[in-house]
Order: sequence, then structure tokens, then C-alpha cells
Amino acid sequence: MLDPRLRYAVAVARVGSFSGAAKAVGVTQSAVTKSVADLEQQVGFAIFNRTSRGVAMTPEGRDFIDRAARLLADALDLLGERDRNTDPFAGLLRIGLFPGSIDWLIMGPAIGLLKRRASVRIETVSGNSERAVQLLSRGDIDVAFGLEAAFAGWPQFKSDRIATVEILPFVRKDHPILTRHPVDKQSLARFDFVVPSSSEPYTPIIQQLYEQDGQRPEDRIHLTDHFPLVRQIVAATDTIGLVARAFTASRWFRDAFVPLLDTGLLDPLVLSYAARARWPIKPAGKDLIARVRQAWMPRS
Repeated sequence: MLDPRLRYAVAVARVGSFSGAAKAVGVTQSAVTKSVADLEQQVGFAIFNRTSRGVAMTPEGRDFIDRAARLLADALDLLGERDRNTDPFAGLLRIGLFPGSIDWLIMGPAIGLLKRRASVRIETVSGNSERAVQLLSRGDIDVAFGLEAAFAGWPQFKSDRIATVEILPFVRKDHPILTRHPVDKQSLARFDFVVPSSSEPYTPIIQQLYEQDGQRPEDRIHLTDHFPLVRQIVAATDTIGLVARAFTASRWFRDAFVPLLDTGLLDPLVLSYAARARWPIKPAGKDLIARVRQAWMPRS
């Protein structure tokens, strides 16, 4: 069984006080206070800052409570204390996006899942491939989406290709590069790029583009995973952005932007899902995977 002190600490974090946590878990306030103090002594840092108004998690405490809450949730699933027969989809689905800039991959499918299964709660985290392996190995996420190469060669994961997506450079409608035919790599190197903050997989290609032209990449590249900001930067400046080809048919895109076709700059983005091989994927996770695959299935 898991240490009951974890349950007490998570209750304190959720309620915001020791007295409220004691009522929530059905023990005395002194028992909760002593248990949390013992736990802090064991881990070697303060989980909570105590004030006259209650408690607040420390930065280290927030990470600790996040992991403790996930452990408790997994224990409930493992021991069958949730009524799966009533609704096997109920509860938290923890989703990893690696890199975070591929949030567009699951946006439509996740909304479809939530509309169909109102009892599902989603939580997303993101990062680079190394973080993906770490979080998935620890069981801190239920399913990960990312570059196929990131999950290959890890026997503790089961993974499968889920989409092959063409990524194109794009510019605003009156961009000066549109007067050039064809648009080659030398033409692209005359302008700034805005790319995802993760180095995977295109940032090295863009960096090489500038290096081969005798320029310093750090002087020409903006980094952000927030696509609404990408759109604003591209719309307001001569900066070149990156977009999935599927979105270039959208009204919002056609009204303001132009894709740069046949530049030969980027290969298609090969994406897959991954989950822990020794654990069954939650029904909500299976549903999301199926929806992502359906959404990005090549149209004949």
C-alpha cells in the first residue's frame, strides 16, 4: 500500500489547509500536521509554506504533490476502487505532447472525445524527447504523442505511427518573397524564421540554412510553441513561419497567408503515439489515439 502520508499531503494541497484536509480524509488535524511534517523531514524539503491564512505549496512541493497525486490515482485504478463498470472512461487522462508545438495534432480529436465522454478529464504536458521518455517511463503520463524516432528503440514502450504530416513554410500575402520564382533556399535565408522552441526536428535544418549562407542562426530565428503568436508575427513582419499543410485550406489561412510550395526545405513530419508496454492503455487514451489516427488519415 502507498504511504498514507501521501494522501494527507495531497488533501492539504487540494483543500488549502490542514484542518480542511483532516475533515476530507477523516482523521484528526494533529495527525495530518504530524504526517506532513514527517514527510517533509524524510524528503528533505518543505512541501508547504505555512501562513496565517492557510498553506501554499513551495516549488519543490508542487512537483512532489503532482507526482504523489498521480501515484494515488494509479493506485486507485490498479486496485479497482473506481467503478469501471459504471463508466470506464471516467477520470484523468494525462497526455504528453513532444514537442508542445504539435498541439494541433490532438486539438480536434480531444474536443471530440470530451463531447462524447463528458466524464473524461484531460491534463497535458509538453517538452522535448528526453522529457517524453522520462515522464512515460515514470508513469507520469498515460499516452504520449511525438516524433516517431523519439520512441523507437525503447522496449518499455509500445508505439505506432499515427500520422505523416507535410509541414510548409508560410508567409503573409504581400510578402516580398512571393515575387521570386522559384523560391529556393537562398531566397528563404534572406528572411527571419519563427520555429518551435524544441530543436526537433526542423530547427537544425533552419539553422543550417543560415549557416550555409554565412549568417548566424541566433540572429535570424524566433522560438515559440504558441501558434497564435506565430500567426501574428508572420502577419505583421517578413518572418517566415511553419504550418501543417492541412491547415492551409482553412479560411483563416487563405484570408491572410500563402504557403511556400516546393521549396525542398522540409521532409514530412512522422508522428507516433507511445504508452507503457506493461500497462493497458486507458479507454479514454485508446479513444483519443483512434480519433487522432482518423483525423490525420490520408484522404484519397
